[in-house]
Amino acid sequence: MYKVFIVDDEPFIIEGLYDIVDWAQLGLEIVGQAENGLDALNALKVIPTDILVTDISMPMMNGLDLIRAVREFQPDLKVIILSGYDEFGYLKEGMTLGIENYLLKPINLEEFKATLNMVVEKLNVSRVKYTLNEHSMMILKDNVMHRWLRNQIKPQEFQERVDLLGLVVNKPFVLVSLFRPEHSNAQVFESVMNHLGSRPGIIPFRDMDGDIVLLYNFDDPELGKDEADKTSHELMSILSPYQTLHLSLGSVEDMEAGAPRSYNNAKKAQEYFMIFPEQNILRYDDLRDKQANTERSIPMDWNEYNKLIMAKSKEELLVCIERDFGSMQQIEGISPGLLQDVAMEWIIRFKMQLEEIRHVDEPELYKNNFDKIRTTSSLEELIDIMKEVAEITVDSLARDVKSPVVQQVLRYIKESYNEDLSLKTLGAMYNIHPVYLGQLFHKEVNETFTDYINWYRIEKAKELLKLTQMKVHEIARSVGYWETGYFYKQFKRYVGISPTEYKGLS
Repeated sequence: MYKVFIVDDEPFIIEGLYDIVDWAQLGLEIVGQAENGLDALNALKVIPTDILVTDISMPMMNGLDLIRAVREFQPDLKVIILSGYDEFGYLKEGMTLGIENYLLKPINLEEFKATLNMVVEKLNVSRVKYTLNEHSMMILKDNVMHRWLRNQIKPQEFQERVDLLGLVVNKPFVLVSLFRPEHSNAQVFESVMNHLGSRPGIIPFRDMDGDIVLLYNFDDPELGKDEADKTSHELMSILSPYQTLHLSLGSVEDMEAGAPRSYNNAKKAQEYFMIFPEQNILRYDDLRDKQANTERSIPMDWNEYNKLIMAKSKEELLVCIERDFGSMQQIEGISPGLLQDVAMEWIIRFKMQLEEIRHVDEPELYKNNFDKIRTTSSLEELIDIMKEVAEITVDSLARDVKSPVVQQVLRYIKESYNEDLSLKTLGAMYNIHPVYLGQLFHKEVNETFTDYINWYRIEKAKELLKLTQMKVHEIARSVGYWETGYFYKQFKRYVGISPTEYKGLS
């Protein structure tokens, strides 16, 4: 409800206003009253108010002076004047102060109600515009911060954008952490925002993979790391109602060039929740030390595996696995637990290499292999599991043979689907003729570029319709449609029903 404050030096007028209007029915509530302008001014400094109903002729401070004084700290306050004086001078000055109406006493009830309804409509429009603007700024922040952590934005452009957004990133060190909720992403992000508020040195946003990212910016590396640890535990505590949550912490890096590295390390740490599902916080530094110890114990060359994966050489991969995992049996003091650690580390590397090539995260692809490794009791079984991992990886690549340009375009769509995308702009970006790019895209994706981008945006819109309370026109803009009518048309084309009908199903 919108809040109303009433000022009149005649108490019976105030009492009458309480009685003659059904304020709740209009979506209004009276939150305060005063019998002179000075008392009203002091009260309005502490009582949030949307509408001021005031007399003009009052002791200590008249209505016009009150309006003028309140405008200094509440410039958008809506004002209705009730006056016993039908004087053009009062009306003229009231109009210059931006009043909604100048009503004469005794009050015409119908005219007063009509004025209140008109003011409520204006407030509703203002609220929608504010919400939309707030949402647009949030989308811009997500996009700018994600591009920065991906090395996709020039320093000057980044600085211009953060200045526009009112963000402060000026300390010498950064650390990136991220959440990956299994569900209720929007609610989790809202809880994170509410808890952190505008806490200095922490910038929360969402990346294009759906992860919730926190960027810590600080002067001292050790103090900064301690602050990130403390905040991580705070968040895990307040977010405990949301099951299951995984929070990973990247490395402390130099702000000028190291932020993308910290972000990538936080992403890598997320992969290890497959190995440690019972954990809810993982630190890259801890995992790096563990990985270094494993690599010192087991001298295996990942670069060789990487090249064979890129070449899709399945048979040679199987030979390497047989050779390397077989030779580990000969290492003095080798334990079954260490063999399992190495195998799990190698599965994560296969998974991340496949994701880097295909730009698609498929966590379910290797899940059975992790489960098998945890329960295996022999080296022979472990070798068979690793061979299966290699076959899954190569077979997945063989089914998805796309040119590097198309891969880059698909990745860019995923990250920037809400921007103005065209074959012309993408062709210029990747130095390829837009007509040829369109033909290549159609050949390899089996859809035209326009159909694909519409499909992708509609899928994102479906997610927002299910998971958020955003209005349809807000969702349309957030996924890249500036004409709501066109969005409705495309949504119905791909889904079969309107966005409103779809929202009603969830």
